[in-house]
Parts: sequence; structure tokens; C-alpha cells
Amino acid sequence: MDIHPYIVLGSAVVGLLVGLTGAGGGALMTPMLILLFGVQPSTAISSDLVAAVLMRPVGAAVHLRKGTVNLRLVGWMVVGSVPAAFLGSYLLHLLGKPAAQSRVEEALGAALLVGAAAMVLRLILDRRQGNERRGELADVVSRPLPTICIGVVGGVIVGMTSVGSGSLMIVLLMFLYPMLSAGRLVGTDLAQSVPLTFAAALGALAFGHVEFGVTTSIVIGSVPAAFVGSLLSSRAPDRYIRPAIMFVIFASGLKYVGVGTTALGWTLGAVLAAAAAWLGWTKLRAREAAPAPQGNAEQGPGDERPGLQPSSLVRHDALGQERQ
Repeated sequence: MDIHPYIVLGSAVVGLLVGLTGAGGGALMTPMLILLFGVQPSTAISSDLVAAVLMRPVGAAVHLRKGTVNLRLVGWMVVGSVPAAFLGSYLLHLLGKPAAQSRVEEALGAALLVGAAAMVLRLILDRRQGNERRGELADVVSRPLPTICIGVVGGVIVGMTSVGSGSLMIVLLMFLYPMLSAGRLVGTDLAQSVPLTFAAALGALAFGHVEFGVTTSIVIGSVPAAFVGSLLSSRAPDRYIRPAIMFVIFASGLKYVGVGTTALGWTLGAVLAAAAAWLGWTKLRAREAAPAPQGNAEQGPGDERPGLQPSSLVRHDALGQERQ
């Protein structure tokens, strides 16, 4: 069993993003293994799923310790996702693996791109209206039926493609529970993905082609990085975590719809450059719009006592003359 150092490094980057955003694991890890390291697709999918059994519980444990997991929502999603994962595997068997997986991934990519655009629009509107998503876990009124439906959709996608649970389900959770902060959504999504990933990994061990050298390399890189990312997402303000989630979901959507690796890199680089330019411009505008600090306009240039009004000087002089 050989350890691949470059896979360890790449897995650390993906693990950090998964811990930070709860999304992008399958969408980024599996293509990285296939396109950059020449791993066979079936081996990459199966090895990634088995490694995720160890990676996602680490992130979920951090959020559980910080109190950023809504166990009630997790329970409702698991009710739908675990059986649906086996249903997705059966549907994939009926439809034929290559064609069905390609069609489902393209549809998922389109849905994620629409979801990312809607998230950007909502973020802009929230900032203009001054709304902040800081809902506490105890304040959330769970909606069982829609939450179970989210689990079903995510489970079927995972069963058919082995990817997409985090990316898709985090988007749906954001719109179903809009007042929950991004950190709490990430924690809840990571927790619900643990039993779902475990069920999918059992199928991979039974029917897939797990290469334990690749799996071990992924675990070595991704588990510590996911721990660090989860610490950041459980503590960092919403204004930092939410854009990171949007970026990872946007990247996942592009990858699912078939954008090549080179084009994907240039597109994401351009997006990051545009975001940096916009952030710099907004900060510059805010600095220009801020009122300049005003000193005491009535203080004369020769006054040695700051803040002493001329009228008080005159009154002091008058009193001094009267005392004389």
C-alpha cells in the first residue's frame, strides 16, 4: 500500500473546503483524483466514499462540540436520505451506469449554478436591507416534510452519482431555513452526511473498486484539514463563510455540467479576481463616504488649550479685569 504525497496535498485542500463549507467533497475530490492523478473513475469514486466515512465525522464532531448542529433537522434528513441512497443505487442499476450518471450530474450542475446565482442575489438583497442570518438553533421551527424531501433528493443523487450531497443539500437548507447562520447550516449538513456517506461507502466496499493506497492518502490529507476547516466555520462570522459556500457550490456546478479543468481554473480565477476588485471598490467607496473627523472649528490657531471656546476666554478676561 503506497502513500501518494501529491494526493495527500490535494486532499488537504479539498478537506479544508469541506470542513469550511460542508460542500464540494465529491465534486472536487473525485475529479482531482481522475484528472490530476490518473485514478480510474470507479476506483476514485469508491476510494473517496470510504475516505469520507472518516473525514466527515471529524467535521461533524467539531460542530457538535461547538453546539452548531440541529439534531432535529439531522434526524429528519436522515429519515429521507439513507433509504433514498439505496434507491438511487437501484435506479442507477436499472438505467445503466454511464449514461444515467452523466445525465444526473449535468442536471445537478445546472441546479447548483442556479442555486449559486440565487444565493448571490439573496446576499446582495440582505446587505441592502440590513438583514443578518443569526438564528439560534433553539429558535428554528423544524419543517419535517420539506426537510425529509431534502434528504430524499440528496440521497438519490448520492446513490446515482456518489457525489453532490453536500453541495445540493446545503443550498436547499439555506432556502428552507433562511435565518440560520452559515456556520450552523454547515454543521447540520456535515452531521447529516455522516450516516448517508456510511451507507454509500458500504455499497462501495461491496460492489466498488476501493484502492486502499489512494484511500489512505486521502484520509491523511483530508481529515486534519477538515478539522481545521470545521473549526473556522464554527467560529467565523457569516459574512466570511457564506461567500466561501457560494464559491465552492459554483465550482461544483461548473464541474458537473462538464467544464474542463483548464477552463474551470481560468473561470474560478477570474471570479476571485472580480470579487477582490469589487471588495476593494466597496471599501474605497465606504472610506470616501465616511465623514471626515472634525476638529474644533472655533478654536484659534494660537490657542494652547484645546477645546476652549473664545467666549469663555472673553469671560475669563472680564472676570480678571473685575478682580483687579
